[in-house]
Amino acid sequence: MSTPFPFTAVVGQDDLRLALLLNAVSPAVGGVLVRGEKGTAKSTAVRALSALMPQVDVVAGCRFSCAPAAPDPACPDGPHEAGPGVSRPARMVELPVGASEDRLVGALDIERALAEGVKAFEPGLLADAHRGLLYVDEVNLLHDHLVDLLLDAAAMGASYVEREGVSVRHAARFLLVGTMNPEEGELRPQLLDRFGLTVEVAASREPDQRVEVVRRRLAYDDDPDGFATRWADEESAVRARIVAARELLPSVRLGDGALRQIAATCAAFEVDGMRADIVMARTATALAAWSGRTDVLAEDVRQAALLALPHRRRRNPFDAPGLDEDRLDETLEEFGGGDDAAGSDTTGGPDGSHDSDSSDGSDEDDPDPDGPGGGRPPQHGPDDGDEGDGGESSGEVPAQGTPSENENGQAPSPGAGEQSPVRAAEPFRTKVLSVPGLGEGAAGRRSRARTEHGRTTGARRPRGALTKLHLAATVQAAAPHQRARGRSGPGLVVRRDDLRQATREGREGNLVLFVVDASGSMAARQRMSAVKGAVLSLLLDAYQRRDKVGLVTFRGSAAEVALPPTSSVDAAAVRLESLPTGGRTPVAAGLLRAHDVLRVERLRDPARRALVVVVTDGRATGGPEPVALAGRAARLFAADGVASVVVDCESGPVRLGLAGRLAGELGGTAVTLDELRADSIAGLVRDVQGNSRRAA
Repeated sequence: MSTPFPFTAVVGQDDLRLALLLNAVSPAVGGVLVRGEKGTAKSTAVRALSALMPQVDVVAGCRFSCAPAAPDPACPDGPHEAGPGVSRPARMVELPVGASEDRLVGALDIERALAEGVKAFEPGLLADAHRGLLYVDEVNLLHDHLVDLLLDAAAMGASYVEREGVSVRHAARFLLVGTMNPEEGELRPQLLDRFGLTVEVAASREPDQRVEVVRRRLAYDDDPDGFATRWADEESAVRARIVAARELLPSVRLGDGALRQIAATCAAFEVDGMRADIVMARTATALAAWSGRTDVLAEDVRQAALLALPHRRRRNPFDAPGLDEDRLDETLEEFGGGDDAAGSDTTGGPDGSHDSDSSDGSDEDDPDPDGPGGGRPPQHGPDDGDEGDGGESSGEVPAQGTPSENENGQAPSPGAGEQSPVRAAEPFRTKVLSVPGLGEGAAGRRSRARTEHGRTTGARRPRGALTKLHLAATVQAAAPHQRARGRSGPGLVVRRDDLRQATREGREGNLVLFVVDASGSMAARQRMSAVKGAVLSLLLDAYQRRDKVGLVTFRGSAAEVALPPTSSVDAAAVRLESLPTGGRTPVAAGLLRAHDVLRVERLRDPARRALVVVVTDGRATGGPEPVALAGRAARLFAADGVASVVVDCESGPVRLGLAGRLAGELGGTAVTLDELRADSIAGLVRDVQGNSRRAA
């Protein structure tokens, strides 16, 4: 096993280190979600924490890590009698994104269960992580069914396995730590709220600190053992401090004044439910214990709010997590008072209660020991610093209805200059658009697919390991051979060839590729605002249905890929918000560029089916016979069998119906902006294939 990078050698990342240490002191805080760009030591810090965790006492031979002083009476390896037990290091278990359900919760030996009637259970990762740390890298990419199992185990502190009448239950209490890059997609709200604390990390822009990061990393790569030895004293000091804080924790007093501040803060920031109050209280208590105090001060409450509330204030997936620190300070001051809160310094006390540089003993080696901290997430979106659409994303976006170059608010003529971006109208709930047929793509919530989870539709011989037994089909396959196999007792003689895998039907996530007309004919203020609102609504729907999304725009004389296919729906929303308009309408160029995008994506992910959403009024301009050229480009999609829908943005008393004709060439269907709403008369759930047949 390779030597992990020392926790105390991590440069900067004060809030990340503090959040991890607080959970090591008090696992009841509820874990940590670490959000940030790639290459910011997220995984390094988490893996390094495991070396600092105090050892645990376990019952000898118990696969479920029962505590010898209070063994689990329902332990599958039990019953255990109280005894001294043995000590071992706390485990850090990593859950791969592509893990199966059996690997997570454990698996039953189906053959022995049927043939011998015994519960032969092989524990999974949840059992291994009990009383330790469960780490999920790229947690936002975890399949939904695994997320559901994690939520259940985290809520109940136990894992339940139910298979064909055989039940197994074991304790599963663990420190849950997840890392993610927001550019690759967001978490489901239920799992997001399950993390006690959240931390935003970013690479330092200070040259001295970056130099120190590189210096330490190179030294570690050259000699991992020697590098770890040089930091051994600092590691031992932090480990001892964690043990001392754990022992002090039961003596920490959370007074009424601090409780009032916690409740007032959660109410002021309008967080949902009561979990935030509980997490803040536990975090503030852990902060006091970490600082060696038995009283919770206002500074502890402030730091707890900065770590526990930002991710709970999101109202939709496009909101950036964050907290208004001025408002926080005002709330704490208004509801301060009492012996435990009065006179405390909200910026940090002299004892270093939330100065993680002093906590890990690396002050003298850190080039910026007083660097940024305090739990404040970076206030930027996932695409800050990205030129994106020609650098248009920077600057203030004018409000809806604000006049631009065209003071009368009318659409400029084709070929007119570029118009500044407008804000999207309020999003709405859209009707469901799905891909026809039965797919086998990634789990999601849009189109029908063969999946590991869902309703059982049949049985087949297993390909590889058996994961979902179809009991009736297995018995039916084994029954005719019982006499030939010499069956003499009540047990059914089952062999490998008799086993049948259940085939199930559920839902998959698709690639929803938006092809958006940004030409001059679409540029009228109110009209483009409505169009952006419709696309934003479809993006929200894609987020809820776990789709990948991409964005192609066309205007002037060409088309561009504004956002390559990604799981980050909020990244698409940012690009949409900054989308400029103006110029001619090269519909064919937009469709050809989208066709190229789909061709590449089929090579990368052949199982994921695509849904193309073209948002245009269909008025192709530019070049000879632009409408005919657009029709020929559209027929490429029809020839490939790509599901498509055209959102018809044409308005006014005179309608040419060009969007409808384009939908016919695509082999799809056309809907107006009004029909896109789920609550409209035409807002029934429609299959794209069925609609395309009616359109033809």
